[in-house]
Amino acid sequence: MTTETTPLKLKGFHHLTAVTADAPRNHGFYTDVMGLRLVKKSVNQDDTSSYHLFYADGKGSPGTDITFFDWPAAPERRGTHSIARTGFRVKGDKAFSFWADRFKEKGVTFTPPSDKLGRVTLEFEDFEGQRLSLVQDESATPFELWEKSTVPEEHQIHGLGPITLSVPELGRTELVLTHVMGMEKKREVGNVHVYGMDASGPVAEVHVIEDKKLNPHMLGAGGVHHVAFNIPLADYDAWAQRLRDLRVPNSGPVDRYWFKSLYFREPNGILFEIATDGPGFHADEPMESLGQTLSLPPFLEPRRGQIEAGLKKL
Repeated sequence: MTTETTPLKLKGFHHLTAVTADAPRNHGFYTDVMGLRLVKKSVNQDDTSSYHLFYADGKGSPGTDITFFDWPAAPERRGTHSIARTGFRVKGDKAFSFWADRFKEKGVTFTPPSDKLGRVTLEFEDFEGQRLSLVQDESATPFELWEKSTVPEEHQIHGLGPITLSVPELGRTELVLTHVMGMEKKREVGNVHVYGMDASGPVAEVHVIEDKKLNPHMLGAGGVHHVAFNIPLADYDAWAQRLRDLRVPNSGPVDRYWFKSLYFREPNGILFEIATDGPGFHADEPMESLGQTLSLPPFLEPRRGQIEAGLKKL
């Protein structure tokens, strides 16, 4: 139980949710090109006409999954008030030459590896212009290999991090990151401000770029909907109380069945989620068959036939 002597801490990222307008092609890119495991094939619980696809490590560990809402949306208009780039962790110098060769072979748009903020980084985009990067993971953050991955074990993606935000005004966002969410400002490199959570390495880093000249973004395919931060399930009620005590407008408790959530927007309009590390994706499926069939939370099961009829084939 959380007490005054054990302050609430974020354990890094939980997941990041983006938007695709082409679920079958999205599935191909993230499972074939990126070698991730589809650990949950579900629907948007607030709009059951669209898929919600979860790609992660071999066991769907918190901090490893990028998820997608399948919406028939126009391409994102890039700009500020947004999540501008999603990082993935890889290990070892040879990983970057492997991935550069792989992207060349697969026709993926990328820039050669270079040093960014003290880490080797390879920036790339998926087929819809989703801005992504691979970064050197110097931490010992655990992840689970996926034995059926299209990527060799030594070069598999370890999970998320860092995540880059673009805001027009740093001060108010910084106040939420530090005062509400308990992060610590680690350093500043040019116009990039780095904030750390209670874990080591890039899985625990939020990078914030202040740019007063950019126009606001418009969400669409290739854009990011929200980012979720990881907390222990035991701390969930205390985090809900913390947001109430600090008078942060928020969703209140939301049970997503595989995890519990709290949603709120930071002052520049970016949607944040606080999500628990359990029960986990194996709550309703055997670990060995995660993601193979449509998985619905119990409150949607009575509508399974109707929901399945409205979904396209992956």
